[in-house]
Amino acid sequence: MPVSALNSQDFSLSLRKKLSIRHLSARIRSKFRRQSKAQLLSSVRLPYLPPEVWGLIIHHTCLYHHDPLDTSQELSFLESSSTQLATYRMCMATKRNLSLVSQQWNALTRNFLFEFVWISRAAQAKALARTLLMEYVENFSSSGRFIRRLHIETPALERCAPADLRTILDYSPNLSIYSDHHSVQRSILEDSPDPRCSPEEILKLVAQPKIRRLSWTSYDDVPFELRMAPLVNNLTTHLEYLELSSRSPNLHSFNILTGSSSSGSNLEHLQMNVHLPSLRALKVSLDNNTFAVLASWDMPALVNLSVLSSDFSYTGEGFSRFFQAHGRKLMQLELGHSSSLIEEYYLTTPQHLVALQQQNQQQQQPPVPLAEWCPNLREFICSADAEWHWQSPDWIAPHILLPAHPRVELIGIRDIDTRLLEDPVAPVDIDDWYDAFENDVDIADTPYFLLYEQMSSLLQNDAFPNLRFVRDLSAESHKMRTVRPHPRVLQFWKKVVARCSERAVWFEDCTGVNITQGALKRAALNARLENEHGDADS
Repeated sequence: MPVSALNSQDFSLSLRKKLSIRHLSARIRSKFRRQSKAQLLSSVRLPYLPPEVWGLIIHHTCLYHHDPLDTSQELSFLESSSTQLATYRMCMATKRNLSLVSQQWNALTRNFLFEFVWISRAAQAKALARTLLMEYVENFSSSGRFIRRLHIETPALERCAPADLRTILDYSPNLSIYSDHHSVQRSILEDSPDPRCSPEEILKLVAQPKIRRLSWTSYDDVPFELRMAPLVNNLTTHLEYLELSSRSPNLHSFNILTGSSSSGSNLEHLQMNVHLPSLRALKVSLDNNTFAVLASWDMPALVNLSVLSSDFSYTGEGFSRFFQAHGRKLMQLELGHSSSLIEEYYLTTPQHLVALQQQNQQQQQPPVPLAEWCPNLREFICSADAEWHWQSPDWIAPHILLPAHPRVELIGIRDIDTRLLEDPVAPVDIDDWYDAFENDVDIADTPYFLLYEQMSSLLQNDAFPNLRFVRDLSAESHKMRTVRPHPRVLQFWKKVVARCSERAVWFEDCTGVNITQGALKRAALNARLENEHGDADS
């Protein structure tokens, strides 16, 4: 056989072997690749969990700071509302992202998407009402059954329509928290309003056994006892928090002209058979006659009260009746009007209206004995906007209506930041102030003198002998004290904390944390370092 033929056969044989080996290796590699991908998928695949467990996981993922359906944390007026629009929007963005993961997660997240609805514009109320209507028309499962908290807080020109609100409430049978912060359209010029959207009908939908927290606003001059008639059915047995306010434009002048401080005989008809066995916190911004109506309500569990007289009738018969009926149960009291506002009202009201009001009262009322009406009071909240009173020029009472109390243990003060900002700031050498503060050098100047005298007055042992805590309820004041504080602010708080230490009283910030001299020195040091870094960079 020729040599060339042998070479050709060997070449073809080796070629076939190479091709077969290459093919075999390619098959093996592809097989291993498929197995590794399958193994990878099997390793990533999550184990089966019951839908209830996934629901709990999603529920806790959607919680940022607190449970929006838990009202037990917001019954005290010392605590500011933890629900803010920015926080709500962040939470809703998280819920929306979870709902887009899969069809199963969409169904699980739907409950949490609708459990808390915050309406900040009229268009949002209209969109929600349309969604609920279309679900009903197309025979879909209604999302309204998931709504458990409805918060309406809009600008004045963006108030939601009563028809949209009626639709939302019609499809929200499990609603437990309802808040209207002056955000529903009401017009007294409307010729033929829809009777289904009247305030009474809306209140009938809200005042049901599941409601636990209610903030209600009246927008007209209809008598309070007629407006709140749906509560007479006594269905709100689980109501824990009630807020009542009025936005009537004619309320103030109407009450003065008709004699808001009516005599006892004229208030006998203002009675309502309302029983609220679970009510623990009540916030009211109403007139004298309305306080007379509330005096007839049965509220055995009431312990926290925030009161604001819309017609300044703190010496009226209705105001006194209310406190004589419910004052003994109160443990916490907040007086909304500051002392200076009350005095300014009586100084600026036209004299003929004041004379008419005194004529209706027939006699000068004695000072309001709140300490006698509320003997078990433990916590008192007032405003820092107080003034010297000519009858007691040596000290400034925290509030003109409660100058002293033998059992108060805590006094909360609002609007301290306003007083700090309103006080004129003299030009000072900041470095000298920081040096004096850090070295405990006493400065002759007393910054914010009036505010300091007010703080010193409430620390007097004769006024509040059982006082143990004083709390600054202003978040802005806390920021002014801790974030690059001005030396005069630090000097003021240094004197206040020292005065509290002498009286064995704890001074707290808005979160309830004790303020110490060490914390003030650290704030001063941090502020000085930031100023030095800023000067070096410039």
